[in-house]
Amino acid sequence: MNKNFNFSTSFRNSSLVKSVIDEIQKTITKKWTLMEICGGQTHAIMQYGLDQILPKELELVHGPGCPVCVTPLGQIDRAHAIAILPNVIFCTFGDMLRVPGSSVDLFTLRARGAQIKIVYSPLDAVKIAQENPDKQVVFFAIGFETTVPANATSVLQAKALGLKNFSVLVSQVSVPPAMNAILNSPLNRVQAFLAAGHVCAVMGYWEYHPIAQKYHVPIVVTGFEPLDLLQGILKAIQQLEKSEFFVENAYTRAVSEAGNQVAQRIINQIFEPCDRNWRGIGIIPMSGLGLRKEYEEFNAENRFQVGHIMTQESEICIAGEILQGLKKPVQCPAFRKICSPTNPLGAPMVSSEGTCSAYYRYAINVEED
Repeated sequence: MNKNFNFSTSFRNSSLVKSVIDEIQKTITKKWTLMEICGGQTHAIMQYGLDQILPKELELVHGPGCPVCVTPLGQIDRAHAIAILPNVIFCTFGDMLRVPGSSVDLFTLRARGAQIKIVYSPLDAVKIAQENPDKQVVFFAIGFETTVPANATSVLQAKALGLKNFSVLVSQVSVPPAMNAILNSPLNRVQAFLAAGHVCAVMGYWEYHPIAQKYHVPIVVTGFEPLDLLQGILKAIQQLEKSEFFVENAYTRAVSEAGNQVAQRIINQIFEPCDRNWRGIGIIPMSGLGLRKEYEEFNAENRFQVGHIMTQESEICIAGEILQGLKKPVQCPAFRKICSPTNPLGAPMVSSEGTCSAYYRYAINVEED
């Protein structure tokens, strides 16, 4: 690769972007509905105004690919129940601090004196456990397949060090089962997917072939720059217009079909598929990853006996419908009225990858119901 190549300027080049937009306009002859899976893609689309310059025949709906957003309310409340214990240091990524539970958030609990630390890697939490043998250190292990290898490595490291004071509260989820759930819904409108490039960088896209074939939906792996996204949209429309349905890689500089097999082996060593509850959506069979029996000693949910916690979702928030691509934030009666980033009713409004957050920050020329 040319050492002078600049990813930011090249993949945001206005002339190149315009040429792909022109090609999309020449190609599309019907109305199509595409879903971008990842919240990072949603934010990029809104930030760069791509939704404003695409043909009116094309509708983009937004998927459940925000790990913070789909962490179930019950798991948030379990995190709170553990974090307030006097002998606990609760470690989490910063984007979980403002996610509302049934009554408060982690930020509020920290202000009240709970020992809650922001970390940048689960291995930071392992180090904290080493340095504080008199405390129980818990890491909030959330996310899609991108975060699982590091979370798995932290468990391996803790076991190798013989740490008895480290555990993980697991809320790991997987993309393919969520896609199946969306396509199985009688309300589904999605005709093609833009798959998340960073997830596919870890897992590859071999798991997506059966989905494309079964449901007759194009699936195109894309990155997060404007040109990446538009090329992915173009490839999806080209397939739809030809009645073709297969998996296509528009992010070849970062993704291969097989993915990172070393990372996949680590994931499979520590975790196994399980049913998982998704916030606002409900149980999706075999959509989560839970600790294997050999590593059950690191399961914080069992260690602190918080598995019994039951919660009730907000009756006003329509986050579940938004995460399934059935509605958009502006259709929520609470949007910008009683729900905002400083007073969120649901995680999509406060998460840095949340759809409601993207609409709050970037949306223009949208009608609110």
